[in-house]
Amino acid sequence: MSLIKKFASVGGATMASRVFGFVRETMMAAALGVGPVADAFFAAFRFPNLFRRLFAEGAFNAAFVPLFAKEIEGGGVEAARVFGQQVLSFLFTVLLFITIAMQLSMPFLVRWVIAPGFAGDAAKFELTVRLALIMFPYLMCMSLAAFMSGILNTLHKYFIAAIAPIFLNIILIGVLLYGFKAGHTAVETGIWLAWGVLAAGIAQLGLLTIAVYRQGMRFRLTLPKMTPDIKRLLMLAGPAAIAGGVTQINLVVSQMIASQKAGAISVLQYADRVYQLPLGVVGVAVSVVLLPELARALKGNQPVEAAQLQNRSVEFALFLTLPAAAALMAVSPEIVRVLYERGAFTAEISALVASVLSIFAIGLPSFVLIKALTPGYFAREDTRTPMIFAGVSVAVNIVLALTLFPVLFERGSAIAETAAGWVNAVLLFTVLYRRGHFEIEAGFLRRVFMLVLSAAIMGGVLWFAAKQAAPWLAPNSFVLIQAVALAVILGCGFFLYLGLTVVTGGADMKAIKAGMKRKSKDAVIEE
Repeated sequence: MSLIKKFASVGGATMASRVFGFVRETMMAAALGVGPVADAFFAAFRFPNLFRRLFAEGAFNAAFVPLFAKEIEGGGVEAARVFGQQVLSFLFTVLLFITIAMQLSMPFLVRWVIAPGFAGDAAKFELTVRLALIMFPYLMCMSLAAFMSGILNTLHKYFIAAIAPIFLNIILIGVLLYGFKAGHTAVETGIWLAWGVLAAGIAQLGLLTIAVYRQGMRFRLTLPKMTPDIKRLLMLAGPAAIAGGVTQINLVVSQMIASQKAGAISVLQYADRVYQLPLGVVGVAVSVVLLPELARALKGNQPVEAAQLQNRSVEFALFLTLPAAAALMAVSPEIVRVLYERGAFTAEISALVASVLSIFAIGLPSFVLIKALTPGYFAREDTRTPMIFAGVSVAVNIVLALTLFPVLFERGSAIAETAAGWVNAVLLFTVLYRRGHFEIEAGFLRRVFMLVLSAAIMGGVLWFAAKQAAPWLAPNSFVLIQAVALAVILGCGFFLYLGLTVVTGGADMKAIKAGMKRKSKDAVIEE
């Protein structure tokens, strides 16, 4: 299977999950708006979700996958199974102790880490603690699910791991529908949503465990042992967790600072969910597929193929991300209005979220580039360098957020996160290039410039088209008419972008497809 088809497989599954995620967020916006319950829920959910992102997209994809791939290449499936069993036993024990410790110290964590600004509001503080206590075991479920996903990705079984997150959105949609029908208060809805999050974690872990067992990887829990392989994993996982989860770390930092203003956390969350669609579909798909492919190529002593995989992946990521960023900047008010503006979500809130979204859009290419560039380090078992760059990025975010939030509030937090993302992406690219792991091919810079130009022209056309279609996008229009009008505008804009890239030479799809084809040498584990 070609690499581009694997990107499409993961991206398609992620797209399905994100579409359901939009439905969920739209319903939550109508039910909770940006009130105290929304702030409490998003703040409480961010904490276990941070650890989920660190494990799912950081430590395991960065540390476990290359080591697991090495076991498959060197000792076969049975050696990999033994290694996986050792890791599972150790991971389960560590997660159990972390979960118990966090549950016992939750009031302290909410007061000093999760949302310091809530300490002055007793009701909001107590609700946040209650919701966090219910949801934190989600961390254990999702960390174990990330372990299972890492195995499936290494075995080239990408779709099941990518589609599993849809359970969270489906279950929470069900909870919200039940809440609307039963006439639940905002507080009751928040508590039911918290239980829904935990139920989704259990469902995802169950699905992935079954999928792994069907691949012949049957594990049993044993007494954890500090073997040389486990030590190596821990040496790689610590820095990788920080580097791979830097975007989430920056979001938590922003949340801590934003908790000083009522509603700010919710505003940032609603904007975050919109730009997470292209980030998830493109960025996560590229990072999830690229890491095991790079690791297998490097372990197989194929450096030329590894370099080609890295270059084509970056170009493919930019090809899809730049038009998404341009669209979010051009029509962010219309997007937010159609998605959220109903019920408790007023026009004033909509305008504020749109302004934050347009700032996040500027940083979108950097967030995707981070996911496309870090596998170049992780596949070579270098997690220290990305960790250092992640530290620099977090420092930039903290300094700018503390400086700008008192003046620009939510927009200041968005500017800080965007600047931090670009700092991280530039550092990753520069060092990868200097080490010779990323070669700028002839015509690469020209193609990138043409992609930027095509995206900019498309953005201008989208802005003009949205103004002309204002009557159909107005809040008082039927929601289906709004959605269809917005979809038509965005769809036409993307086809315009495709045409422009062909005319300007910004992208040669035949070359991209040819450069991404790679057949696995192990037919047993190939899709």
